[in-house]
Amino acid sequence: MPEVKSLFREVLPKQGQLSVEDVPTMVLCKPKLLPLKSVTLEKLEKMQQEAQEIIRQQELALKEQQQPERTE
Repeated sequence: MPEVKSLFREVLPKQGQLSVEDVPTMVLCKPKLLPLKSVTLEKLEKMQQEAQEIIRQQELALKEQQQPERTE
């Protein structure tokens, strides 16, 4: 990997103290609200509820059909 030459020449003092002012600090940002359930999970739950409701309706219709046959 070739060395990259800097445009700036490094200068260090020969006397005195060297201080660095660029101190990294944490920057706080606004919190991001995440959904408790993902969109895909909500769709799957809705599909499951609809399927259960259809099965319930079919079972009720089947019971209603069987009841008149027994009384005859």
